[in-house]
Amino acid sequence: MTVKVLTFGCRLNSYESEVMKKQAEEAGLDDAILVNTCAVTNEAVRQARQQIRRAKRDNPDAKIIVTGCAAQTESLSFAQMGEVDLVLGNEDKLKADSYKSVPSFGVPAEEKIHVNDIMSVRETALHLIEGLEGRARAFVQVQNGCDHRCTFCIIPYGRGNSRSVAMGPVIKQIRTLVENGYNEVVLTGVDITSYGADLPGAPKFGSLVKAVLKHVPDLRRLRISSIDSIEADPDLMDCIANEPRLMPHLHLSLQSGDNMVLKRMKRRHQREHTIEFCKQVRELRPDMVFGADIIAGFPTETEEMFQRSLDIVAECDLTHLHVFPYSARPGTPAAKMPQVKGPVAKERAARLRAVGEAALQRHLQSQIGRETELLVERNGLARTEQFTLSEIANGEPGDIVKARIVGASHRHLMAESL
Repeated sequence: MTVKVLTFGCRLNSYESEVMKKQAEEAGLDDAILVNTCAVTNEAVRQARQQIRRAKRDNPDAKIIVTGCAAQTESLSFAQMGEVDLVLGNEDKLKADSYKSVPSFGVPAEEKIHVNDIMSVRETALHLIEGLEGRARAFVQVQNGCDHRCTFCIIPYGRGNSRSVAMGPVIKQIRTLVENGYNEVVLTGVDITSYGADLPGAPKFGSLVKAVLKHVPDLRRLRISSIDSIEADPDLMDCIANEPRLMPHLHLSLQSGDNMVLKRMKRRHQREHTIEFCKQVRELRPDMVFGADIIAGFPTETEEMFQRSLDIVAECDLTHLHVFPYSARPGTPAAKMPQVKGPVAKERAARLRAVGEAALQRHLQSQIGRETELLVERNGLARTEQFTLSEIANGEPGDIVKARIVGASHRHLMAESL
């Protein structure tokens, strides 16, 4: 083993893990495991700790270096783990120098911590990569951090304030990935629809999407990671309507379907905004499919409020749901609000997932008989343009295969190549 990376959480972490591995190898690090953590929920932090212990058991001689959002926000607690040799902040994990000196075994926990003040970081430099190991599509970071302070969210304290990557480096990176055989690229960040506010001229996210599609004509498929629909700009809506290479799948940072809960979350949209946005997008792009993040059991949420989250699945015709029972994160305002009991939050999450499963089934059945193009992810499995999982017998990872949908199981489609 040289350098191995364990990645938790978002697509941005997946991109950064590739950068970390490259930087660590360039620094001469050997026999090490890098753990790129997530801080979105308590469960994500628990899983990271569990994997750290398992990694040390399975590789007793390996150096364990922990980084990512949980390491940024809870650095001392990770440094106090006997299995951990070094804790790096989110800024330091992308620098080769950070991996050149790992503290000796047995040093005090405080000496293991190399974590800066993430709020002092003002720029995000794009680290060029050749590809992402083991992945059929590539992720490209266009933005980092967040200027909003949703009451449930710890991520701004792990990522800092919003910072954008200039268009030139983004386009250069995507060209490199396309030249290396990638047919699909995903633009990713923490709050990508806030893109550009800190750049000269304050370009909007839609202008970046247009520039990528214009200047990388050989890119066959472009995807957008999670967006805040209230920030969708006219250029982005124009791309949705007129750019077939922009895939017809948007994942919404929705969080709740109830206006009072949204207000207490300090979100910037109301349920009516989301419903109208989905309607407008479908008028522009009838084949658009929506996913959404929804939290069940947010503090003060009543049964009536929760019902509105159930209702909005049908009202927006959501298909791919990411459902989370509320997880109180220390240091956030929501953690101090009157809490919904844990079993109630879990029961509501289960009901919401059931509604999501029914919505997915309706979507799967609606696709039978249609012709589509699938991006093969691994042998036997692929994704449609709407990001729906499908079985396919042929094609290598990264290939785009023309196919007809011939059936559906409980979770995915079944396709035959044309």
